[in-house]
Amino acid sequence: MTRRVVITGMGTINPTGLSVKESWDKIVSGRSGIGPITHFDTSDYLVKVAGEVKNFDPAHYMEAREARRRDRHQQMATAAAQEALAQSGLEITEANAGRVAVLIASAIGGVKAFQDAVRTIFETGPRRVNPFTVPMLMPNGAGGLVAIDIGAQGPNFSVASACASANDSIGLAWHLIRAGVVDAALAGGSDATVFEVGIASFDRLGAMSHRCECVPQPFDQARDGVIMGEGAGVLVIEALETARARGANVLAELAGYASTADAFHITAPAEDGVVGARAMQQAMEAAGLAKSDIGYISAHGTGTPLNDAAETAAVKHAFGEGAYRIPISSTKSMTGHMMGATGAVEAIFCVQILATNTLPPTINYQTPDPVCDLDYVPNTAREARVDAVLSNAFGFGGHNAVLAIRRFTG
Repeated sequence: MTRRVVITGMGTINPTGLSVKESWDKIVSGRSGIGPITHFDTSDYLVKVAGEVKNFDPAHYMEAREARRRDRHQQMATAAAQEALAQSGLEITEANAGRVAVLIASAIGGVKAFQDAVRTIFETGPRRVNPFTVPMLMPNGAGGLVAIDIGAQGPNFSVASACASANDSIGLAWHLIRAGVVDAALAGGSDATVFEVGIASFDRLGAMSHRCECVPQPFDQARDGVIMGEGAGVLVIEALETARARGANVLAELAGYASTADAFHITAPAEDGVVGARAMQQAMEAAGLAKSDIGYISAHGTGTPLNDAAETAAVKHAFGEGAYRIPISSTKSMTGHMMGATGAVEAIFCVQILATNTLPPTINYQTPDPVCDLDYVPNTAREARVDAVLSNAFGFGGHNAVLAIRRFTG
C-alpha cells in the first residue's frame, strides 16, 4: 500500500465545454453554463433552467448505430474517456489489459432510458420497449461500455453513493493501484438527469431553485437550491512507476482519499459537519499532508441552505482558525450539480488549478451569509500558487468523500 498514484490524463463533457481546455477557459472566466432547459417542455414545471451540455454530438465519438444503443450519460462517458486516454497516451494491449481497471460511477444511471421505457409501455405497449433499455439504464453501463471500447479487462464496476459517487470511484481506483491489484485505471463519473423524471423528482424534495437568473448561489445568503446539471468526467490514474516506465507526462499526484458517513438523514447533511470534517482530515492523513499544506478546497457547494452551512461548519471543524485562510469555491455555480459526475469534473478542475496557478470563482455571490463566512473566491478568479488541494463531494445518504491532490514534484 505504498505505491504513489498519479494522474496522467483527463477528459470531460459538461455544461461549460466539450473538453478540459474549453471548460477550464470558461470556468476561470466565470462564464456560466446554466440556461433554459431544452431537453423537454417545462411549461408545467417550476424549474425552468439547468446546466445542459450544448452542441454534444455523440457521432463524433462513436458510430451512429452505437450511439443509438447508449443512454446520454453513457455517450458522454465515452467521450470523456477518449479525451482522457488521448492525453495520457496509455495504450491497452494484451499484455496489460488485465492490469487496467475502469471505475466510472453513476449516481442514478440511465434516467432517459428508464423514462422512455415507461412512457412506451403505457402509450404503445410493452412489446414496443427498446430492447437496449436494460443496458442503457444500468448504472454500471457507462463503465462497462468504456471497458469494451478500450479492451480493459481489470476490475470494472460503478460506485453508487449519490453525489459522492465519482469521488468514491476515483478513491477506490486509488486503493486498487496502491494495493498492486492494477497498475492503471480510468475513473470518474457520468450522469444525465436533466429530464422530466429527474427534474420533477428532485424538485419535489424541495431541493431545487425555481429562479431563472443568477443561480445557483452557493454560500450566498439568498441561496435557494440546486440547479441540476449533466456531464461526465474521467481521469486516467496510474502507479507512478508505470507512468514513468512509459514516459508519461504526470499532471498531478492523487495523494489521498477518505470516505465517511453521517449516519444522520437520507437527504439532509448533519448540520454540525463533524463527520464531513473527519473525511477531510483522513484524506490529508492518507496523503501525508498537514493542514497548513492545503491551499484550496473545491467545495461541494450545491447552493442549498443546509448543504452550504454544513460544509462551512465541516471546514471549520477540520481546520480550526486556519479555515479562514483557505480559499474555497464552488464551480457548481457555473456547471450546475452534475450528480454522480460532479466529483470527477471538479477533480479535473483541481488539477487545472495546480497547473495554472488560478483559483476558479464562486459566481453569483452577492450577499454574504453570517453562517457561511469563509473565503469563497467570490465572482472573479484569483491568481495563487497552491501545492495541495482537497476536493469535497457529499451525497444523499450521508456520504462524504474527499480527494487530496497535490502538485507532482517527482
